[in-house]
Amino acid sequence: MEKQTVTIYDVAREAAVSMATVSRVVNGNPNVKPATRKKVLEVIDRLDYRPNAVARGLASKKTTTVGVIIPDVTNAYFSSLARGIDDIAMMYKYNIILTNSDENGGKEVQVLNTLMAKQVDGIIFMGNQVTDELREEFRRSKAPVVLAGSVDEEKVQPSVNIDYVAAVAEAVKNLIDHGNQKVAFVSGSMDQAINHDYRLKGYKKALKDAGIAYDDKLVFETDYTYKAGQSLEPALSAAGATAAFVGDDELAAGVMNGLTDAGVKVPEEFEVITSNDTKLTELVRPKMSSITQPLYDIGAVAMRLLTKLMNSEAVEENTVILPYGLMKRSSTK
Repeated sequence: MEKQTVTIYDVAREAAVSMATVSRVVNGNPNVKPATRKKVLEVIDRLDYRPNAVARGLASKKTTTVGVIIPDVTNAYFSSLARGIDDIAMMYKYNIILTNSDENGGKEVQVLNTLMAKQVDGIIFMGNQVTDELREEFRRSKAPVVLAGSVDEEKVQPSVNIDYVAAVAEAVKNLIDHGNQKVAFVSGSMDQAINHDYRLKGYKKALKDAGIAYDDKLVFETDYTYKAGQSLEPALSAAGATAAFVGDDELAAGVMNGLTDAGVKVPEEFEVITSNDTKLTELVRPKMSSITQPLYDIGAVAMRLLTKLMNSEAVEENTVILPYGLMKRSSTK
């Protein structure tokens, strides 16, 4: 006898809750008690319930659609990655559903659940942090998930990146070699693994190699925005910094313009190196020196890796590290 399709009624009955509650759990709505959510998720797992946003009667369960989660569509770093993803997806005739998570942990879980309800065949996740809650959702997902330009410090999820530790160490060494003893480290939240476990590690390594003591007064944690960078000048001056490594191009543009507005000459009196080598580095004056990342390739390789996982092909390497470089422009001596 053919296995009956599990419906939302079955889940509600088994979990002894209303269908509205099941629906809220499935759609990532926060208004559910944690104990109830846990109970409903256990029943969903046990019955293998797949909420189906696509017509239920599809004979073929293949929608050949890939969900892409992006934290900020307007950030040039992520939009460059998305281009690489899109081109490879078109080549393999996959449709793309692009969702914006606003760098918000709760919303990331919600959009992930929405994509799974649409029965996507695979998911590419771009974000600055993989929370425990997200990791749990990835584990439950029947569709493979690949991280692009995003790190999983537990190294469970397949991912495509550059060696951020080595790249930042080289950039900071460059600033130290120019005679800067006090190099500031400016980045987004230290709760994010990319900053705490990778970029900061590279910064500390460069200092250690040069015999310079680490000073947390030179570490600035802020938002990835132009405005946040612009308002940093007084704090940078107070800390005695004469150079800065910055973890995002828009943030770096703000830092540089804030310095210039305060009458500080870049690069003569203060040098700046940024991280992502997006178009922005060429649009500001002076043009910004930067770590270079093959952004388009990171997206393209992540998509290719996902096509292999979706088709259950053999994958030699789950964690792909692509080469980086250092592009010298006019914001450094």
